[in-house]
Amino acid sequence: MSIFQRFFGSSNDRKVKGLNSRIAKINALEPKMQALSDAELRGKTQEFKDRLAKGETLDQILEEAFAVVREASRRVLGQRHFDVQLVGGIVLHNGGIAEMRTGEGKTLVATSPTYLNALAGKGVHVITVNDYLAQLHGDWMAQVYGFLGLSTGVIVHGLSQSQRQAAYQADITYGTNNEFGFDYLRDNLVYDPSEMVQRGHNFVIVDEVDSILIDEARTPLIISGPTEDRSELYKTIDLVIKELIQDPSTYDHDEKQRQVILTEEGSEKVEELLSSGGHLDPDSAGLYDAANVSIVHHVNQALRANILYTREKDYIVRAGEVILIDEFTGRMMQGRRLSEGLHQAIEAKEGANIQPENQTLASVTIQNYFRLYTKLSGMTGTAATEAQEFGDIYKMDVSEIPTNRPVARIDEDDEVYRTEREKNASIVKQIEACYVRGQPILVGTVSIEKSEQLSELLKAHKFEHNGKTQNGIPHNVLNARYHEQEAMIVADAGVPGAVTIATNMAGRGTDIQLGGNIDIRVLKWREEQRGLGIEVTPEAAAEERLRIEADTKALKEQALAAGGLYVLGTERHESRRIDNQLRGRTGRQGDPGHSKFFLSCEDDLLRIFAGERLDAIMRTFGVQEGEAITHKWLNAAIEKAQKRVEQRNYEIRKNLLKYDDVVNDQRKAVFEQRAEFMTAADLSEIITEMRQDTVEDLVERHLPPKAYAEQWDIAGLTERVQELLGLDLPLADWAAEEGIANEEIRDRIQQAADARAAERETAISPDQMRNLEKSFLLQMIDLQWREHLMHLDHLRNVIGLRGYGQRDPLNEYKTEAFSLFEKLLVDLRQNVTRWLMTVEFQFAEPEPIAPLSGLTEVHMDPLTGENAAEMGALPDGLSAEQRQALPITALPDGWEQTGRNQVCPCGSGKKFKHCHGALI
Repeated sequence: MSIFQRFFGSSNDRKVKGLNSRIAKINALEPKMQALSDAELRGKTQEFKDRLAKGETLDQILEEAFAVVREASRRVLGQRHFDVQLVGGIVLHNGGIAEMRTGEGKTLVATSPTYLNALAGKGVHVITVNDYLAQLHGDWMAQVYGFLGLSTGVIVHGLSQSQRQAAYQADITYGTNNEFGFDYLRDNLVYDPSEMVQRGHNFVIVDEVDSILIDEARTPLIISGPTEDRSELYKTIDLVIKELIQDPSTYDHDEKQRQVILTEEGSEKVEELLSSGGHLDPDSAGLYDAANVSIVHHVNQALRANILYTREKDYIVRAGEVILIDEFTGRMMQGRRLSEGLHQAIEAKEGANIQPENQTLASVTIQNYFRLYTKLSGMTGTAATEAQEFGDIYKMDVSEIPTNRPVARIDEDDEVYRTEREKNASIVKQIEACYVRGQPILVGTVSIEKSEQLSELLKAHKFEHNGKTQNGIPHNVLNARYHEQEAMIVADAGVPGAVTIATNMAGRGTDIQLGGNIDIRVLKWREEQRGLGIEVTPEAAAEERLRIEADTKALKEQALAAGGLYVLGTERHESRRIDNQLRGRTGRQGDPGHSKFFLSCEDDLLRIFAGERLDAIMRTFGVQEGEAITHKWLNAAIEKAQKRVEQRNYEIRKNLLKYDDVVNDQRKAVFEQRAEFMTAADLSEIITEMRQDTVEDLVERHLPPKAYAEQWDIAGLTERVQELLGLDLPLADWAAEEGIANEEIRDRIQQAADARAAERETAISPDQMRNLEKSFLLQMIDLQWREHLMHLDHLRNVIGLRGYGQRDPLNEYKTEAFSLFEKLLVDLRQNVTRWLMTVEFQFAEPEPIAPLSGLTEVHMDPLTGENAAEMGALPDGLSAEQRQALPITALPDGWEQTGRNQVCPCGSGKKFKHCHGALI
């Protein structure tokens, strides 16, 4: 500490102390609030709303609102906000990040700013890390909000559209970042305003803000739809790669960068294997011929699937389905799939059911979604290490909130062993020591595989206890396989002698309370009674709760006497925050506790960054079998390695954001324009402008303003006018007239086009034409935007090569993306005009079909941050067959009963769902 800090405190100390005056005012209001009846306290909500309507600001009523919430929480939940919790609430209201230690009650902290901001009537969103916590916290805190007259909704996976709409219309809405992000994307794919679910982005509080805005921000959210089935190709390529990787010389594997590529020898062998199997184009010059681009792509993805992705670590296979595992929380990520055929390659590798590839329909990065909010705030136990990123990207300051009671936890130095076998032996001894003396211990691992290996060691361990030889140490395993029992396992993790092995998540979202969690134990008892068919009366429940409270109190005393919760880390994670989250599980609310990490030179982090050097040092100093080295300098070296990894990951996220920012303005412009078109009753003026702009573009392109008449491309113009406008005009005769200018030809074409549009409108009625104009315009926007995303994905994959030409890839990307967007606008005008001027209309009752069926939510590879997804291209011009397959509002008699997967009656040979039954 500097002398200045000793006397005046750090900038964080001064920031927090600056809020003490507001806390004093809230405390002064407490007696007044306690004197109010329940009805009078509830009436404060309407009073606040009236004052806001008259011009007061949220800041002006903050102290009173916080005092009201504190009193309501005391009456409803029996929990009174500590002063430090109110400080955290003010930080959240101001749009900052409150870093609060585990066990300080972040869930309760959020109630005050949530209530205050909900009074404005614009909705407040509270984001959690999973559906379980969203439901738990939403239901729990809804008691306080409901008592004060505010409504609460919860967004979880599997809700219907009407349920989602109701949840978003509530004053306060709980849910996960994925659900909110995907709902935003889906809202920009609907065709009727009544189908939208969200109502704007006003104020959001993000729980575990570092996990959501930092870790998950490395991957964009993608809504995608299926393409054609290529299952056999994936299986074939996988067999080739499995044979190939038997020889390590055929590929280069970079563990630091998590990349793998074929060597020259590997490429030759792949080409030989594919050629002998007849999988390469016989007319091609080799594997890397343009005709085999798709095959090369699949080969690379299969290589990555087999080398980079490990079962039980990156994914698990359940009921024939490959389910990704979140590397930061250890939980299964249901419904998320890797893009560009990588997920299908893993499915082929594991012999699982291969799902069709997807094409991108809409996407947004986590960063740009959360920057939609007028005010963004968050809370976590570990944010200080990423303060720079929060400031740079989200413009949020991190405030460290002091604990309610002093921290009594002892963090011991790391122990480093030469081999993993020696390390595991020491870990088992430490677990045995804690178990024998009755000290609860939480063991953190980095993967399911490691947690299950350790579990097997504990089961096989023999030791002396109470004069008897005991076989195996009783323990619970908490990982992605058993996430359904997470709350129950964590509830018992603080019981004396409890041994809990957790993968990465370390009980996040459910406090480990010494002696056990009373609420969870009561819930467990209720479920047991229900299973026995016994009806639980209020009297019986109250009696059982008293018994559990007494039992828990006695158990807590035993755990405290044994030293509190012992947290043991079996490996250092790439991120210091994950390690700190594990450590933070012990020492809550002033309880004693210990934490320690056991490492070996064979651990991934040390092996990749310093394994050989560290092993050489240990050999030099003669470290014996089973001995460990421990030193503060060693801790500093490990932390330095973690910082390097964190910096690399930050660069990945920052780079992803730089490129996404280029398209973000385009995305917002398209989505906003689409929303305006969807809500407008009459788009005829816009359609007329598009038709006029199309004619001008055609004339300008084929009859340049400063060109001589002899240089005009009359034949090309005649063909395009016929194709886009459906007009057969004597343009050659007009051009032969003496002294005629291109402006006059343009005006004649314009008049003819307007006349044809008027005739078509008269034939089907103005009302029908308005409906068709809106339908065609929205459908074409979606088609063009999908094609635009595809082009940007392809551009993003190759733009880095321009760096070899001494050109900045980012600037090149900006230029190319702008050109592509201009092309999108031109194509949109021309295609909408062509549809409305050339498609023949027939009307009847259409078969009811869900507008957004077959969509998939994709969260891409969190380790590489890749941003490409394969997508089917839409040609610039439509053939007669394609035009025949365009969706129309009516079907000929008898076609309505055609099954979705049957051959279309039109004779195109396509399935009905891909032809006249298609949804675009």
